[in-house]
Amino acid sequence: MEARKTGTTTVGLVFKSGVVLASDRRATMGYYIASKDIDKVYQIADNIAMTIAGSVGDAQTLIRWMKAELKLYQLKHDKKPSVEAAATLLATILSQYKFYPFYVQLLVGGIDAKPRLFSVDMLGGITEEKITSTGSGSPIAIGILEEFYKEGASEEECLIIAAKSVSAAIKRDAGSGEAVDLVVVDDKGFRRLHKEDVKKLLK
Repeated sequence: MEARKTGTTTVGLVFKSGVVLASDRRATMGYYIASKDIDKVYQIADNIAMTIAGSVGDAQTLIRWMKAELKLYQLKHDKKPSVEAAATLLATILSQYKFYPFYVQLLVGGIDAKPRLFSVDMLGGITEEKITSTGSGSPIAIGILEEFYKEGASEEECLIIAAKSVSAAIKRDAGSGEAVDLVVVDDKGFRRLHKEDVKKLLK
């Protein structure tokens, strides 16, 4: 039996005072839908979140690893880690396993002096972005992001764009499905929107 995977669509957008991260909620094992309600956006520090796409087991291992390392950093230095430091740490971990790679595509987003968003691939490649998407539904989602996102967009505008981009991918990508999950990370911390609020945004 194939390993459980998040076929997935995840997206990230930067707005003036934070980042919006979004995903679908389906996990698959080949053509079998293994779960209809899986989290793909995780809080890894007070001010930082991470999305997952790829092998669920690999991704969850990295989530636990990152949470532990960032907590140790905060205890040792008595300050929150920066978003860039978290993304660089993740990239370093992944680059050490090139011969036995973690099968993942990851986004790291959050806020320190300013909101920042990084895309990290399975071999440790890292790029900073204003908008990006990962997973099997990303070619569909990125079209929506490119069309409607404008730098300086408000939080509400970014939430609507993120929701519509994932929703469009769900309609056309078999690996993505069920529902849209929306998360905001800003100076107030990590906030996941309720399902009813997501439905209102999609209207």
